[in-house]
Amino acid sequence: MTTSASVPADPESTPAGGGSVTDRLVEANGRYAAEFADAELAGRPALQTAIVACMDARLDVTAALGLRNGDCHVIRNAGGAVTDDVIRSLTISQRALGTRSVVLVHHTACGMETLTEDFRHELEREVGQRPVWAVESFQDVDQDVRQSIERVRTSPFLPHTDDVRGFVYDVKTGRLREVTPA
Repeated sequence: MTTSASVPADPESTPAGGGSVTDRLVEANGRYAAEFADAELAGRPALQTAIVACMDARLDVTAALGLRNGDCHVIRNAGGAVTDDVIRSLTISQRALGTRSVVLVHHTACGMETLTEDFRHELEREVGQRPVWAVESFQDVDQDVRQSIERVRTSPFLPHTDDVRGFVYDVKTGRLREVTPA
């Protein structure tokens, strides 16, 4: 269990009277909301694009792709894996909210390269229940991007599968490199 004491904090960003990381986040939201300009954003993404990316904190999808609020749907999970839940989100994004393109963003030095399905076995031993989900670990990031492209392109639920492109984000340079599908 991580406590706020184990998280390095800038003393000037600590809430009055101390507090947890969550307290700091809520205070930051207060500052954000005070300057928030309601731009009358539409519920549909302006660029008609959905992005599936890894949840890694080193990847700032908005900054890396030059996005503004309201431009794209951004779906994130461990490894940027195209799971059943990602297909669910993409299906809603395309069929109900008008997106037409899918951009997949995986990255170098991903933690999913260090896990195996043994992770599920360890969880089962620890908690007494086997997870129903796959770990979705991988050894080769380019091959994982190709697999993700294929999962999107072959889903019967997604009507717009022609414009699906996959990239690897380099965590050391900030650059994207496109992966050619199989």
